Amino acid sequence: MAQNGSEGPLVAGVAGRYASALFELARDERQVDAVAEGLERFDAMLKESADLRRLVRSPVFSGEEQAAAIGAVLAKAEIGGLAGNFIRLSAANRRLFALPGMIAAFRVLVRASKGIVQAEVRVAEKPSDAVLEEIKASLREVAKSDVDVDLHVDPSLIGGIVVKMGSRMVDASLRTRLNGIRLAMREAR
Repeated sequence: MAQNGSEGPLVAGVAGRYASALFELARDERQVDAVAEGLERFDAMLKESADLRRLVRSPVFSGEEQAAAIGAVLAKAEIGGLAGNFIRLSAANRRLFALPGMIAAFRVLVRASKGIVQAEVRVAEKPSDAVLEEIKASLREVAKSDVDVDLHVDPSLIGGIVVKMGSRMVDASLRTRLNGIRLAMREAR
């Protein structure tokens, strides 16, 4: 496991080592936000393109083929600087398969350096902007810090909310309450 100085979070494995090295370089060059933006744009492209995911994950392509293709993708997307160089280095070192993990680990390091807490919020249906702001405000109050909310819509919850923040989890979903009532009724027989 690699730890980034005194920032706190541990990032493990190949992805963690690469992300830590990039973070330290970006911090030294005062380009953390620019690198994060470039990596987020590339990550969004990965999520949208099955062909790009295949290129990144497939061992069938040679290092030269991956590097050439990634170079073309980066040029078209105008992702340059440290983020572009990092992605090219990953291709040259045949580590593209680990790139999604590297981006996630870099995200963790950036949040930690800015004192931002990550919260996963699951709701049955997409909340209005006002309700989402109330959720964020409540989480900021609990965390005593800025909170980055990762919102997931999960209709199986029926209603309510499930929040996971760090090692804490609160399940106030209707599904869980109904399951609790069902269990209590079985035991009452």
